[in-house]
Amino acid sequence: MAAQDNVTWLTQEAFDRRTAELEQLTGEARYDIAKKIEAAREEGDLKENGGYHAAKEEQGKIEARIRVLTELLRHAVVGDVQDADGLVEPGILVTANIMGDESVFLLGSREIVADDSDLDVYSEKSPLGLAINGLKVGESTTYTAPNGNEIKVEILKVATYSG
Repeated sequence: MAAQDNVTWLTQEAFDRRTAELEQLTGEARYDIAKKIEAAREEGDLKENGGYHAAKEEQGKIEARIRVLTELLRHAVVGDVQDADGLVEPGILVTANIMGDESVFLLGSREIVADDSDLDVYSEKSPLGLAINGLKVGESTTYTAPNGNEIKVEILKVATYSG
């Protein structure tokens, strides 16, 4: 995998939000989970200690998220919100006809959008993202889905993503 494959474009706001999340996880969250594990350990037999196992599982999730965020932020390219100029590129809100259905989604990293957003996000590295990146409004292409099906996509509209 080339170094550029790990690069993720983020807005400054998304970068700041994920940096704050990482700081919270490596500080307060780690401290809190260590306290939970310590308290559960004091309850006795660890084999049948549900609180201990739940805390250890939560610790694993926290540590996994810390690894993801650390890698993401290490390779992030921070930039301004992309202005829609008729071209599909990372950070742009895309309206496309995909196999006859109109879909609206952001091309880029899931980390760009707020945690409570229900906006669909497709990576520019996904089969769909690779197929449409660089297309102009009105252009069509096909790509091969992971299941082997050929999928036709037409770009209907691009817009500036405002988060």
